[in-house]
Amino acid sequence: MKFLIFLFAIALLLTAVPAAATAASDDGDPDEALDSPPQWTISVDPLTAVLGYPHLQFERSINDRLSIYAGPHLRLYDNLLDDETEPYRGYGAEFGVRWFPFRTGPSGPWLSARTVTAHLRTHAPAEPSSEFGGYSSVLAGYTYFPTDWFVVSGGLGVQYLYYDIDDFGTRSPFVAMHTVFGFAF
Repeated sequence: MKFLIFLFAIALLLTAVPAAATAASDDGDPDEALDSPPQWTISVDPLTAVLGYPHLQFERSINDRLSIYAGPHLRLYDNLLDDETEPYRGYGAEFGVRWFPFRTGPSGPWLSARTVTAHLRTHAPAEPSSEFGGYSSVLAGYTYFPTDWFVVSGGLGVQYLYYDIDDFGTRSPFVAMHTVFGFAF
C-alpha cells in the first residue's frame, strides 16, 4: 500500500509541476535555443525516495566543465519495495562534483564523485544507539534539459556503503545509481 501511495504522489508531481511551470513561463517560442544554459538545478531522486532516502540536490554549474552540488540527506522510512522493518533513521548531507569532459556542462555526459555523511540513530524500543555513517560513490552519467526549465539526469557507478548501526543497514560495496529530475534556472 505504501508503494502505491508513493507512485500516486510521483505521478501527481510529474503532471502538476510541469503544467504549473509551463503556465508560469513567458510566451516565448518553446523551440527557441537558450542564449546561455541554466546555471542552477534543484532536483529530486525518485529511486532513493523509494528506498527510504528522500533528498534534494541543489546543483550549481561553475563553468562548462564543472558543477558542484549539495543537499540534505535523510533516511526517514523503510524501503517501500521491502516489508522488512529497520528501526533507524539517518540525518545528514550529500556533497558532489560533476566533471563534463566535453565542455558541455551543465548538460551532456559527466563523471562524478559524491559523498554522504549522516548521523544514524535507532528508534527501537530497546536501548537506542547512535553513530555516524554514510557512503562514497563514483559514477558516469548524462544530464539532459528537455526544456529550458526541466532537467533529467541518470548515472551508474560503484559506491562503498558504511551506513549501518547495530544489526541494521549496510556496510559493503554496492552499485551506485543516479536518477533525478527537477528544475533548472
